[in-house]
Amino acid sequence: MSRRTALRFGAVVVGFAAAAGAAGCAGTDDDRTAEPDPLLTALDAARRDAQAASAAAAVAPDRAAALAVIASERTAHADALATEIARAAGEDPNSPSTTTTASATPTTPVTPPSVEDLRAMLAESQRGAASLARTLDGYRAGLIGSISAALGTQQAVLLR
Repeated sequence: MSRRTALRFGAVVVGFAAAAGAAGCAGTDDDRTAEPDPLLTALDAARRDAQAASAAAAVAPDRAAALAVIASERTAHADALATEIARAAGEDPNSPSTTTTASATPTTPVTPPSVEDLRAMLAESQRGAASLARTLDGYRAGLIGSISAALGTQQAVLLR
């Protein structure tokens, strides 16, 4: 056997070994569904913040316009997160059943928070989103990172 043939044979063997190793490391769909989606926490926070911002308008009517913007943006965040969670779960994000369940808001009544309480809630949500963004990659990291930036803007500009 020539040296060139031996090298080719070795490369083929190494290639098959690498492919077999990669196949063995690849998780199954059951592994992926065993843990809850990490975006669920951010989704819950977005829904909570949207509801709290809407309720805060009753306590601070002079800030109602800014609070309405926050509620609207946090609702949009919740919708984007619900769509991404559905997509990652293999569901059709445009399906009526997925959209209805994913974008439903909690029905528990909220005691209207003060503007300072809402600011603290948004700061907590921002820290959680920033922390989560560091653990994700690709589109999901960008999505949660932009949500974190929006939360910072809401606190600094809308609730100043």
